[in-house]
Amino acid sequence: MKIYYGWRMAGAAGILQFLQSALLMQSFGAYVAILSEQRGWSKTALSGAAALQSVETAILGPALGWLLDRFGPRAMVQVGMLVFGAGFLMLSQVQTLGGFYASAVTMAIGVSLGGYFPLTVALIQWFERYRARALSTMSMGLALGGVMVPVVAWCMATYGWRATAFGSGVIIIVLGLPLARVIRWRPQDHGWTVDGLPIAAMPAAVSGAVTTPRPGGRAEFTARQALHTRAFWLLALGHGFALLVVTAVNVHAITHMKEGLGYSVTQAAFFIMVLTFGQVIGVGLSATIGDRFEKRMLAAICMLGHMVGMLLLTYATHPAQVAAFAILHGIAWGLRGPLMQSIRADYFGRNAIGMILGLSSVIIALGQIAGPMVAGMLADLTGDYRTGFTVLALTAGCGSMLFFFAVRPQRPIAA
Repeated sequence: MKIYYGWRMAGAAGILQFLQSALLMQSFGAYVAILSEQRGWSKTALSGAAALQSVETAILGPALGWLLDRFGPRAMVQVGMLVFGAGFLMLSQVQTLGGFYASAVTMAIGVSLGGYFPLTVALIQWFERYRARALSTMSMGLALGGVMVPVVAWCMATYGWRATAFGSGVIIIVLGLPLARVIRWRPQDHGWTVDGLPIAAMPAAVSGAVTTPRPGGRAEFTARQALHTRAFWLLALGHGFALLVVTAVNVHAITHMKEGLGYSVTQAAFFIMVLTFGQVIGVGLSATIGDRFEKRMLAAICMLGHMVGMLLLTYATHPAQVAAFAILHGIAWGLRGPLMQSIRADYFGRNAIGMILGLSSVIIALGQIAGPMVAGMLADLTGDYRTGFTVLALTAGCGSMLFFFAVRPQRPIAA
């Protein structure tokens, strides 16, 4: 039986996300903890590198949709993998804080060009009925990346952080380029239909062909029309509120466990691995129930999970509480993550989804910037992470209401 090519793309995208998660997103906190100790750089300064990555995402966001239309996802992801790998090679040679910032921005550009955005938009073009399942397959790689955090921490302890960064860059380039060649643009350009269904069995809306609605019928949103809906802003703000916690955890959780809770970097990395198992469970739930239940309500529940998990980490006095944080935060992240882009495609359609996601990323990036910066600055001011983590947790909890009110907008009337 011939396997639908969209599932091959989902698998390749999952491995690419695994590389990005394992070597950068979930391991970045280990670099922060070691560089803070060895180089004496403040938490605010190190948080600035994560903030610069998010600023770059906000700047590039609106242009990513145009780049996809102009060059296609395969070329874009290939370039992204080269730049991403080069950023790690730069990191292995840095001597100054400025050099650290430059390597962080380079890696961020590579992730933007070859990461979640282009892979998500490409998969959305290939799936309609199984969209949440396909995006969950890709997100499984993102979740499983946390399994490698103890390995990365061990490599840093054994071979040093410079050798670890250099090896990471080589791995990204050697594995990322062949995987990028699997990614394709629209299915009709390659002899397939959306979801791989026979054309006769498919409704016109998902046949993969560009259709013109009859006058008075319902059309898909343009980017301009999406901007005029309340749902666009509520979803973008809710997503940004979620990333307040996610990015703060990625950057500062290991340092908090090391300095505030008394664990070693290796022990803290173990809890990140537990978080990964929770995230895998969440992604599995997203694949199972994401297309069956109201996505905005699932996202609202996950925001409460982020809040409770963050508070458990902040005030933990026993390893069981840290483990509970890891499982709860991981499940919330894994379940919510694939729904973020799937719900936008459900609401606004596929025709302008690249530009709509790109514009959303500008708002989302504010949460990515604020999370690590607020946690780092308040930690420098107060001497620990309790105040910063508490503020972020409560903000994320309030953000659940954003998803609750983000009801599906009515499709525009076709001319």
